Amino acid sequence: MSRAVVIGAGLGGVLAAAALSPVVDEVIMLDRDELPDGPEHRKGLPQGRHAHLLMPGGLAAMEDLVPKISVREHLLAAGAHEISLSSGMVALSPEGWFRRWRHSSHHMITSSRALLDWAVRSAVVDNTGNVEIRTAQVVDLIGTARRVHGVRIGTPTDPTELDADIVIDAGGRGSRILTWLTTLGIVGIDEKRVDTGLVNATRIYRTPPGAEDFPLTMVQANPYLSQPGRSAVIVPIEDNRWMVSLGGSRGGEPPADTEGFLRYTLDLPHPIVGQLISGAEPLTDVFVSHSTSNSRRYLEKAREWPDGLVVLGDALATLNPTYGQGMSVAALGAQALRRQLTHADLAAPGVTRKVQRAAAKIVEPAWSIAVSQDGMYPEVRGGKRTAADRIAGRYARRLTRAATGSYVAASALWDVTGLEAGPARLLRPGTVLAALNGSSLPPLSEPPLTPRERELLNTLDTTSGEGAPSSTSV
Repeated sequence: MSRAVVIGAGLGGVLAAAALSPVVDEVIMLDRDELPDGPEHRKGLPQGRHAHLLMPGGLAAMEDLVPKISVREHLLAAGAHEISLSSGMVALSPEGWFRRWRHSSHHMITSSRALLDWAVRSAVVDNTGNVEIRTAQVVDLIGTARRVHGVRIGTPTDPTELDADIVIDAGGRGSRILTWLTTLGIVGIDEKRVDTGLVNATRIYRTPPGAEDFPLTMVQANPYLSQPGRSAVIVPIEDNRWMVSLGGSRGGEPPADTEGFLRYTLDLPHPIVGQLISGAEPLTDVFVSHSTSNSRRYLEKAREWPDGLVVLGDALATLNPTYGQGMSVAALGAQALRRQLTHADLAAPGVTRKVQRAAAKIVEPAWSIAVSQDGMYPEVRGGKRTAADRIAGRYARRLTRAATGSYVAASALWDVTGLEAGPARLLRPGTVLAALNGSSLPPLSEPPLTPRERELLNTLDTTSGEGAPSSTSV
């Protein structure tokens, strides 16, 4: 009987279990936390209380991994929202306001992380038949530098051994994989960290009456000012609520007090987020977290790699949550695991090394996006930009400027940031031409709101007209 052990029952671990389910007889997920029976926050997920976006590429990978059920429909039935990047979002970029187009495309899913984790976990467990979750602490790997054949669970002084044909480490930011590899005799793994000092602050509000269909609203950080990055986003989530998340890099951190929280939003390049929440009913205090750095372990470059071991998700690479790609990268990594193992013999030498290299290719585009942007903020640690980074950055900035008034340019950006296509998408002739030609429409001076949305904003705004919007509409 073949068995897979997955370390971590978070989103990355659950999706890895879904990928393994058709390949082995038994999949055992191990998590140190007692998992909630419903959509509740778990302490082992420091970013869990902040805004999360499930990008189109990640959603498509999830649909592929759980074929017996539509993950999209399952999430929507649980209360999640589906948002079109092209028409359902009001976003101020460093190059100006993005327009909203009549054509609805590039759909992402928004909800609390607690609901998303629970919904995906239940979908996988209920529709596979051979996936089991156990509460246990993994203390070590069993094996040698040539092959891993299980894990030790319990405590270092009283461990129990659990054999496996393949072990997946999806243990998140807290993974001890480098320590475990050292114990096996594998050393010299390169690791890189890029840390802007980003702090996230989030507060939940009741969605105001009439605002149930108000677009996702975002003021993005600007890395081109040689100043700390500051951002804010209103994300619609389940149970008729708004999740409002602020982000500030080192020197521009958002405050934890409620008055400072509102003031921070009003002091952004446009006060729209503050204007909206000033008239909304708060349901929670402000939650703050600091676990936001980019870190990457270059496991695919190790001189030797043990058969029977794969590292995925945040255990392989963590990304600044500002860019909303972490969950989708985990899903695409699990999809790569499925593709590599579908017609492979688990016992064959080199199989898991191929998976590890495939997972690294999935990480690379999202990593490049995150660190190239983060490297521009002052006081960033570990983020030295290269000449190639600067050239790519200038092109990306020009393309973003064009995307504020060109659907061709915007669609290319959404394809890449939504992880539906790789960076080569930005170099297609039509995209390059769109970047060179620039926006075919004049820049917007105010948010692209419909008359009804503008009226609602004016009704909610209790900030004495500070930064009041003009009549610009779609």
